[in-house]
Order: sequence, then C-alpha cells, then structure tokens
Amino acid sequence: MVSEKGSIIHWPAETLWQELSPYLPGFSVEILPSIDSTNTELMRRARIGQTDPVLLVAERQTAGRGRLGRPWHSDHKQLQGLTFSLGLSMGRLDLSGLSLAVGLSLASSLHPDLKLKWPNDLWWQNRKLGGILIESVSVLESRYLVIGVGLNLTQPDVSGLRTPAAWVEELDPALDAPAVLARVLAPLVQTVQAFEDQGFAPYQSAFLKRDALAGRELRLSDGTRGRAAGVDARGALLVQTPTGVKSIDSAEVSVVSNV
Repeated sequence: MVSEKGSIIHWPAETLWQELSPYLPGFSVEILPSIDSTNTELMRRARIGQTDPVLLVAERQTAGRGRLGRPWHSDHKQLQGLTFSLGLSMGRLDLSGLSLAVGLSLASSLHPDLKLKWPNDLWWQNRKLGGILIESVSVLESRYLVIGVGLNLTQPDVSGLRTPAAWVEELDPALDAPAVLARVLAPLVQTVQAFEDQGFAPYQSAFLKRDALAGRELRLSDGTRGRAAGVDARGALLVQTPTGVKSIDSAEVSVVSNV
C-alpha cells in the first residue's frame, strides 16, 4: 500500500509490540492490506475464544461500521484514513463513559484544540475528524473489548456526509498513518487500563473542556429538544429541557444551533 503522497508505508509494528507487551501479556500486532472490518474480525475471533490482546490495522477496509451500523469505508488505492481496532480483556463490566475516555485519549494525543462530540466522535472546527466504535463479548466474569478507531488522514473523496469532514493533515501536515498510530496507541492502552480501575469519573472535567456540544441546542432521536449541559460522572449526556435536566445514556443527537 502507498500513502497519499506516493511513498510505501512502513508501519512501526515491532516498536509498538515492544512498547506495549509489558502492559499486555500475549500482545500481538497485525497489519493487513485489506479486510471487511477490523472490528468485525476481532469480534469473530472473540466469539470462538480468541481473546488475546491484539492490535489489528487495515490499510483498506471494505465494510467498516460506525455507530448504529453506519458504513465507514476506506475502499481506495491510496491510504486516506487510519483504521484500527484494539482488542483486550477488561474485568470491569460497567463500560459507561468508555467511549468518552477513549475519545479524550485520542484528542489529547493529537491536538490541544480537538473537540469531542458525545458519545464517540472527534471534531475539528465543527467537522468530524473521526469516530470510535466499542463492542464487547462476555467472557466468564470479564469482557473482551474491541475498540475500533477510524480517522480521516487527508480530505475524503466522498460526498453526502451527515457531518462535514475534517482530516489529520489539517492538524499537522507531517502526520501520516504510522506516525498517528505511534502517537495515540500507548496512551490509549493506558487510558483503558485506568478506566478499568476507576471508571469515567476521573475524566469528567477533562472531557467538559473538550465538549463540542456545550451550550448548544440539541434535538434527540425521540424528538426531545434542549440545550447541552455537559456529562455526568458516568458519561451520560445532560440536556436541559423545558421539563428539567435529562440524563441521556443512548440516543442520536443532532445539533440544532451553536451557542
């Protein structure tokens, strides 16, 4: 696979393995030229008992999935996006707020001005830079997590997006896919392991500083309208409505207006 600039991609697989193996015994790194979906593949493996920690990177993804099953494709000859899934076990069964903690880790690694749109999108200047999809399989008294991340590296050559796109090259033209992966992965693993011990509460204040919805008028999928009022200690979205503050754990959220 070649990059957008025409050079062969050299992934830091060995470096990542050496860096993370002490924290994830049995950890492996896989780079595939093409796959339907990195999340789907790791979920397939988990369901047949393959639950070792693994990083799976796809240079080309033909049937990627976002939240609610929306497609996230990278079906092109040149690498315009970074798609990877991290699979690892977690003893904590309550995953409330994990997508926010993951988003916060990614944003902190990439740029001080990146925002987070509840519950799983990274925003740059009111445009979507990337998304997060977290899935899990129960394994005895623990869970096997699959954390999928998709980031636009260069301007996507697609139209009709629900939200206008942003891309990593806008943040730093020197960042290519291997550099982004090397920058975000170790902090991401550390965040997930800290979340296992402490949950979302320690991340609440940091998330509020990057909250892309703060003060905006919203419309929820059930028709409710209100103004975003941050998140609680579990990561639930707080919406000020005419009948009081509602705590939202799962809903589609559309921005009606800016502050």
